[in-house]
Amino acid sequence: MKKDQHLLIVDGMALLFRSFFSTSVYGQFMINSKGIPTNAVTGLLKHLFAVIEYTKPTHIICCWDMGSKTYRNDLFTDYKANRPEAPIELQPQFNLAKEVVEALNITNIGIEGFEADDCIGTLTKKFETEMKISIVTGDKDILQLLNDQVDVLILQKGIGNYKHYTRDIYVEEFAIEPRMLIDVKALMGDSSDNYPGVKGIGEKTAFKLISQYKSIDELLLCLSELTKSQKMKIENDLEMLHLSRKLAEINCTAPLECILDDSLLLIDEEKALSIIKEHELRGIQSILKNIMFSQEEAI
Repeated sequence: MKKDQHLLIVDGMALLFRSFFSTSVYGQFMINSKGIPTNAVTGLLKHLFAVIEYTKPTHIICCWDMGSKTYRNDLFTDYKANRPEAPIELQPQFNLAKEVVEALNITNIGIEGFEADDCIGTLTKKFETEMKISIVTGDKDILQLLNDQVDVLILQKGIGNYKHYTRDIYVEEFAIEPRMLIDVKALMGDSSDNYPGVKGIGEKTAFKLISQYKSIDELLLCLSELTKSQKMKIENDLEMLHLSRKLAEINCTAPLECILDDSLLLIDEEKALSIIKEHELRGIQSILKNIMFSQEEAI
């Protein structure tokens, strides 16, 4: 492992959505002279520069969803069916966000049929033996990727605030190994992703059972040890239990190509300033100057 190298993997969707809704609730869409809202993209850049300052990576990659349907919808037609369509003011900002990120010389990665999470997981498994990895996201499902080489920063309220998880911190807080989160979600389901797990098994019970039995497979071998109610609930929902596990697990074998040298963090100030001015992204120039100063110091 190259101890002096550090890859930051950014959940672009998480940063963009958080930025949009934190300002749109007040009607602040920051519409530029072309009539395009820029609040989400402006916020994304602020989050991006803040996490670069926090982690000081040598490499960076930004991951995206590519459409609303993935292979998980083939497994379960109601997967994320409860999600409303993106607000009309956000829709033009998806492509704009990728354009702006690309102008910073940051690699964008997204694959049709897969979620950003799957891209993040695949990149993590591809490079975790080569260097330290930090992932920034708002999605706690990503915590299943934690290990001694991989940290996860969960976005908190405000810019630059994170719940910083290492593998040890996660184990201390939840009393399970990070990978066991998949089996916890299989039991309890996920209302935000709209899959049910085992009906009647909630978060507290799911964590307790997996903490004790370590896996769904071992739990199913020991059903006779459970309460009558727990045993009945699991037996009645076995098919959904196994399906929910497939939905909960991040796919770490997505068909993506990424050359690590292409993800070196080397922002071109002139190129970045040009796109910031072109799209009238307010309050970004001074933050960019700070990032460029830090980049020059690191060289």
